[in-house]
Amino acid sequence: MKTTILTCMTAMILLVPMTGHAQGTHTSQKADKPSARYRVFNLGTLGGTSSSANTINNLGWAMGIANLAGNTAGHATVWAYGLELDLGTLGGLNSAVAWPVKNNAGSIAGIAETATLNPLGESWSCSSFFPTAPTLHNCLGFVWQWGVMTPLPTLGGYNGYAAGMNNRGQVAGWAENTVHDPTCVAPQVLQFEPVVYGPGRGKIQQLPTFPGDPDGAATDINDQGQVVGISGTCFVAVGSFSAAHALLWQDGNMTNLGSLGGVAWNTPVAINNRGVVVGFSDLPGDEDGNPNFHAFIWTKSSGMQDLKTLPGDAISEADRKSVV
Repeated sequence: MKTTILTCMTAMILLVPMTGHAQGTHTSQKADKPSARYRVFNLGTLGGTSSSANTINNLGWAMGIANLAGNTAGHATVWAYGLELDLGTLGGLNSAVAWPVKNNAGSIAGIAETATLNPLGESWSCSSFFPTAPTLHNCLGFVWQWGVMTPLPTLGGYNGYAAGMNNRGQVAGWAENTVHDPTCVAPQVLQFEPVVYGPGRGKIQQLPTFPGDPDGAATDINDQGQVVGISGTCFVAVGSFSAAHALLWQDGNMTNLGSLGGVAWNTPVAINNRGVVVGFSDLPGDEDGNPNFHAFIWTKSSGMQDLKTLPGDAISEADRKSVV
């Protein structure tokens, strides 16, 4: 899982409505070869100085997080039809849509802080995706539809997280149980497990972790019900050794997607309806837990392939589905 979310720029949407002869093309380009022309729109904020659009559905809804005035909080936001909509929170300071949301029926999955302080002092996974310092408030996954934000259940613990969502109303995520896990690193205390929420309110299904791994998380789900995610140790509930294994769950079976040679940060982020998985995975030499990951693409026939980096760059990651 990512440790930070980029909020240094205002969210933008990029459309490719046409092709043609773009002005200022490289001189080596053939004169008769059409090139794509792009239109970039500044989506704006909720009064702050930065925002981030993290996903888009077939309805043209761009979704992410936007800072409020003074940059004292960030709220889950939808940009659609020339408007921006603040989705609010579950009573706390922050919320966000941080992962792929593929639902085209008007449902949105995300994370939001509640008004309740965590009695164990946990900062939980959510804090890495918000613009403020950890508030130590409980954070839950949510589903938003028709103007109503509904919290998602946990496995008995205080925190939960909603990541990817499909068109069947199922949400991939992770949730705490009541086990005080000795593999956790402060301020994390409770064990967390990969789950699928729904379809339907209040439904939660726990998925198995890789043998020997106490903790895990589901990050995305496609319309066929294929789920991808991670498992490992508790650590701090975000990335690193929590992502020792990249996994795919289907019809009760679990597949280890492998790695690019590292022992941490092996994270599938998205799976499309053809079963193609993208994400990021560490290279050898990460035994200290410091990330050195490259973007990858995984298919059943070819396994995990390193997508490398741009010249001069050290790391890369693939964050969203590339094929419908």
